[in-house]
Amino acid sequence: MNKPYIELRNRNDFGETINTYFLFLKYNFKKYISLYLRYNVISIILLVVASYLLVTGFMGLASRDFRFGMNNDGDHTIYLIVGAVVLVLILFISALINYSFSSSYMAEYVNSEGNVAPKNVWQKIKNNIGTIILFIFLGIGIYIGYLIVSIIFAFIPLLGILIQYGLSFLVTAFFGLSFMSIFTDNKSLGLALSEGWQFTFLSFWKLILFGFVIGILNLMLTMLIISIPGFIISIYVYFSLESNVDLATSVFANVIFTLGFAMFLLSFLFSQALSQIAYGVLYYNIYEQKNNVFLRNKIEQIGVNE
Repeated sequence: MNKPYIELRNRNDFGETINTYFLFLKYNFKKYISLYLRYNVISIILLVVASYLLVTGFMGLASRDFRFGMNNDGDHTIYLIVGAVVLVLILFISALINYSFSSSYMAEYVNSEGNVAPKNVWQKIKNNIGTIILFIFLGIGIYIGYLIVSIIFAFIPLLGILIQYGLSFLVTAFFGLSFMSIFTDNKSLGLALSEGWQFTFLSFWKLILFGFVIGILNLMLTMLIISIPGFIISIYVYFSLESNVDLATSVFANVIFTLGFAMFLLSFLFSQALSQIAYGVLYYNIYEQKNNVFLRNKIEQIGVNE
């Protein structure tokens, strides 16, 4: 049975927009996740490698004897440094892939009315790769600016926390909407940023509330994913301590902690991709509210048929 096409270009209110997001996931999650894993397989492998280096380095340092003249043979500091460098690079590349893939998928979904062709998704990414890279670097600058402003507001009790959360949702939404703008009409960086800025403040409070709700839902999903390895690790640590096992020197413990840490990072990256799916739904909703293109075309078609 063919799965129904979920029309995203409607003038929906807040509740209907959230419902549209869940309907989209309900009917397209399996196909989306299969393509997501195909595009991220190398990143996943490298992320596991980075997790292994970090965990090995940390556990190696934890097992050291720091008394004068006493030391382990290997210097595990290099593992931490290399692991941290690899992790930063992978997170950067994964962010690029997640935002690009999710945005391209949503644009292709709307253009093809649900018949998403994987080659078209990849082609959209290739056609906009220059703009994507520039936008990612610009996004890093924006995020650094956000961190500086957040630190300043952190000194203001209560109000500062509310402003921090508001800025977080605002920056995330602006980034997500601008990314969608790139893939919808192959816009240049300047035009995409301009449209993203307009859309951000066109439905400001709806956008803030939308980011809050989606953030909570994605956090719940992340906690659900990491609860399984977290439970396994907790049980293992408990019985290991009961059996006087030295966790810092245990190879099996190293493997368990590596997989647990990797699962945590992977769940974070996947929630990032789902967030961009949500902002894709929101983008088409705001676009239709502003331009009224889809509804006008439907009315014109009805007039022609009559």
